[in-house]
Amino acid sequence: MSSNWRHLYPFASHTIRCQSWRYHYVDEGDGPPLLMVHGNPTWSFYWRNLIAAWRDQNRTIAVDHLGCGLSDKPQSYPYSLETHTDNLVQLIDELDLRDITLLAHDWGGAIGLGAAVARPERFRRFVLFNTAAFTPPYIPWRIRACRLPVIGTWAIRRLNLFARAAISMAVVKPLAPDVKAGLLAPYDSWDSRIAIQQFVADIPGSRHHPTWRTLETLEQSLTTLSDHPMQIIWGKHDWCFRMECLERLRDHFPSAQVDVLDDAGHYVVEDAHSSIISTVGDFLRQTTP
Repeated sequence: MSSNWRHLYPFASHTIRCQSWRYHYVDEGDGPPLLMVHGNPTWSFYWRNLIAAWRDQNRTIAVDHLGCGLSDKPQSYPYSLETHTDNLVQLIDELDLRDITLLAHDWGGAIGLGAAVARPERFRRFVLFNTAAFTPPYIPWRIRACRLPVIGTWAIRRLNLFARAAISMAVVKPLAPDVKAGLLAPYDSWDSRIAIQQFVADIPGSRHHPTWRTLETLEQSLTTLSDHPMQIIWGKHDWCFRMECLERLRDHFPSAQVDVLDDAGHYVVEDAHSSIISTVGDFLRQTTP
């Protein structure tokens, strides 16, 4: 891995064992826990600015899903929404996290909300960024191309096109070279990109896909969380999680506070971390008893 990004990620590493595999997470500060759950193809590095902003008053925990970031990347593992959710629930239980504020992006929304449905008594409030917790209303052609047999595998795992494309196509504002290096750092070989490919493969295109049912069940369970305070922050220029995904979330959480950012894309926390820190800080203060 290139090391020119490391000054941006000055956090101690922690791990638990999920089955026999190392599940890596950042755990900084003390206070009410903020649990940060990333999507594909990012990792806990994505949350670095939010960790730095809040670790003086909160316990900031940012996970790396198995196959991602600094976690182990087993080549023979049942990567799926269900297993990622189970791993997150295990972390919550082992750390005995309570009064959790979930911050979740992309796949992290389904994973994090799935954990909240499994352990509702441990969660207090939610902050969601460009995500979904339901079966996909569409699959963009760029994603469909990465699902093609042989060609998609080669593009993702040999050429790293999925992660490399994201560092320009998922943002509105160009990323600094060290930020690009940090986002790509854990995904530097064929083997290290296994979860990126498996996340793409786990997007259900029909009811015959096993994750379709997982997402259907999750969506049906969202009503159990509707009384929790929620802030939704949405990068408007997102070709993957488009505005109809936001509207569907609002249908489930009509009392959510919603902030649509006109100058941000899918990597909304990269595009707008300064304003997000302000917005979420206000939300945390307003919803603290």
